[in-house]
Amino acid sequence: MYIIGNLSLILGIVLSAYTLAATIAGVRKGSAQWLESARGGIIGTFIAALTASALLLYFLGTGHFEFTYVASYTNRTLPLIYKLSAFWAGNAGSLLFWTLLLSIYTAIIGFAKKTAYTPYTLAVLSLNLLFFFTVMITLVNPFELSDTIPADGNGLNPMLQNPGMVIHPVTLYLGYVGLAVPFAFAMASLMLKNMDSDWLRLTRKWTLTAWMFLTAGNLIGAWWAYVELGWGGYWAWDPVENASFMPWLTVSALLHSVMIQERKNMLRKWNLFLVILSYGLTLFGTFLVRSGILTSVHAFADSGLGTYFFIFLAFMALFAAYLVVSRYGLIRSKSVPVSAYFSKESSFLLNNYILLAAAFAVFWGTVFPLISETLTGTKINTGAPYFNKVMAPILLALILLMAVCPVIPWQKASLARSLKQVRWPLALSALFAAFLAGSGVEGTFAIIGISACIFMLATHTAEIARAVQARKKATAENTVIATVKLFAKNKRRYGGYLVHLGIGVLAVGIISSQAYPLEIIKTIEKGESFSIGGYELTFNSFNKVKQGDRDVIFAEMGVMYNGRKLAPVLPEKIYYDNWSEPSTEVAVKSRWNEDLYVVLSSWETKNKITVLARVNPFISWIWTGGYIMLAGILIALSGKRRTNGKSVVQVVTEGEAVR
Repeated sequence: MYIIGNLSLILGIVLSAYTLAATIAGVRKGSAQWLESARGGIIGTFIAALTASALLLYFLGTGHFEFTYVASYTNRTLPLIYKLSAFWAGNAGSLLFWTLLLSIYTAIIGFAKKTAYTPYTLAVLSLNLLFFFTVMITLVNPFELSDTIPADGNGLNPMLQNPGMVIHPVTLYLGYVGLAVPFAFAMASLMLKNMDSDWLRLTRKWTLTAWMFLTAGNLIGAWWAYVELGWGGYWAWDPVENASFMPWLTVSALLHSVMIQERKNMLRKWNLFLVILSYGLTLFGTFLVRSGILTSVHAFADSGLGTYFFIFLAFMALFAAYLVVSRYGLIRSKSVPVSAYFSKESSFLLNNYILLAAAFAVFWGTVFPLISETLTGTKINTGAPYFNKVMAPILLALILLMAVCPVIPWQKASLARSLKQVRWPLALSALFAAFLAGSGVEGTFAIIGISACIFMLATHTAEIARAVQARKKATAENTVIATVKLFAKNKRRYGGYLVHLGIGVLAVGIISSQAYPLEIIKTIEKGESFSIGGYELTFNSFNKVKQGDRDVIFAEMGVMYNGRKLAPVLPEKIYYDNWSEPSTEVAVKSRWNEDLYVVLSSWETKNKITVLARVNPFISWIWTGGYIMLAGILIALSGKRRTNGKSVVQVVTEGEAVR
């Protein structure tokens, strides 16, 4: 079995290299036979990755501790679901999982409807596969054997024994790996010297799908941090969190700007830059996670992988730069400038600038400790205060732009007409701001931010309502049918509106939870109570139970809310037999407008404990906003795609493009 595992990795190297060579030969020689042979190489590469993955999952699930990776991340008492999730817990397994996903994506491209872009796209993706297979066989082999076979493994870090471990890495990797596809198509377009927008249409759903998975991954990661780490928050601006957030921002910009290129033939250079940047940020994020140069609870141990990823990132960046520079005249000749300062095109471009400013702010805050240490010898860390202070005005500007964008038409807009369309949403947000200020709510910036969200939500709701009303008038349909058919007729537009509504709801949750949390750390004896917000918590009992390989220690806290008795909460500490540090299990009681969040911090005796209690406003709006966003993305994804792709037969006559 050990031999089969290693052979599958070696075969992956051979077949991905062959696919790369066969596609190049097929294009240069104008040979359909070579191109067809490359498709066989793709299937072989996928089978090699699938075989290696299936073997590792089998070894993890059945406790083959003769393998270093299995012994490092599992043990006999670990539940099966977490044994299998250990697949992506360490460097070797997560790289194999990445390779498996990339081989699946490559196989889909290879056997989808063929266009002139297909061979070039497959060559770029095969180059990526070749890199990952090579790194595994030479540096972090998941099938490495131990010198001695331990009686039991080390087990999985307790913080990773959470449902988030099953879903969060998978969704993020699907997003990360998915961004290789639009990059490969962009490189194919440059190699073909074809500056039309066909490659954007071919990759729209790939880009949107990758963005959907990045969205889901970031949201699940935030929820996981909220319920598992016990510090009361959901986003700490950790370097690894930032690594997944930066490509999300750049792809958000790309999804807006590609609409301008599709409709108006504008922003060709800009879209190429965004595609290359987004792909580069996935490699940069992987470099950060695996290099060990930054401290993070999410990062893998330093294994030397960072150097490999940095070299590969530099190589791919130089490759992309060469193609852009060598084709720059063609790109520029096809470009059309934005003609009106006040138009939807300009608003989308401004949206891009804001999102890129956000990405740069996150990037700078993430790498500044490295820069400061390199230049001065002292690492100056940037924490949450920096990110919150810088990102808050950027978020406000983005929300305000999103509020007015739906009412701005293409080409040239009338300021008076646009202001007329937003007068009622603007009045509503102003009244809401006045209400908050008059009610004694503090925090000027928070009031402005929440009111801006109300403005944005109102403009989008009004736009949808106007369209529904117009359809009802034209068709005599009822409101529900008119709404459903309206969304079905233009899924991209109204799916996008739904995503914006989700962002507005999510932003209300973020601003409120950051500006108005209540927190108390209290040492109390059995029978004593304390109050926070409208809640009264009473320490009823302290308990300890044995559950398999762990000791669960928990306090039962009675809860009263405004004089009404609620179910008790049970904050826990869990001690594992094979792990030195305990795991914190937070007790969360959620309501539509706030969460009661209770952590068992410490105890002196079973009759005297210290607890952290927080009331976090509107946390549930963050998760609800995320659900709305994902629903909007799914609607947009279901919209039809128009393509003008060339037949694969034309590849034969275009082989000169890469010579």
